[in-house]
Amino acid sequence: MTKTCVDPKKARKILDRYPSGDGTSLIHALQDIQAEFGYVPCEAAELLCEHLSVPISKAFSAATFYKAFSLEPKGDVVIRVCTGTACHIRGAQTLVDELCSILNVAPGKTTKDLKFTLETVNCVGACAMAPVVSLNGEYHGNVQPGTMSKKIRGGK
Repeated sequence: MTKTCVDPKKARKILDRYPSGDGTSLIHALQDIQAEFGYVPCEAAELLCEHLSVPISKAFSAATFYKAFSLEPKGDVVIRVCTGTACHIRGAQTLVDELCSILNVAPGKTTKDLKFTLETVNCVGACAMAPVVSLNGEYHGNVQPGTMSKKIRGGK
């Protein structure tokens, strides 16, 4: 987990929504922390566990079990390439390779400037549009090599 400086006032504002000592609020509080900071910072998790009276291992266990949580900062643009069967057959790996080359980052990682995070996902449920790439949740179907580089650089 990356150690960063978190504004304790922002974290406290989130924690104040949950009863002190009530560990049943852990997942909801982690979701709120993720929504505020874009990931679950170590300091925020520590404050949360202290507030809810739960061991830090329980927060890490939840944050690593659920894919919705990230323990590392994400980029301004999160690029998700579907690698499910239909997308794989229609060239998803070529798109992943191209994006890795353009961004100089491996899948699951974020660029050093925190502009882009590249992820692969098993299926987005849009097989008829394969291959599918999402940019911050906006889905693009029938993506061909070369088109994503224009989109992530601001072109259409």
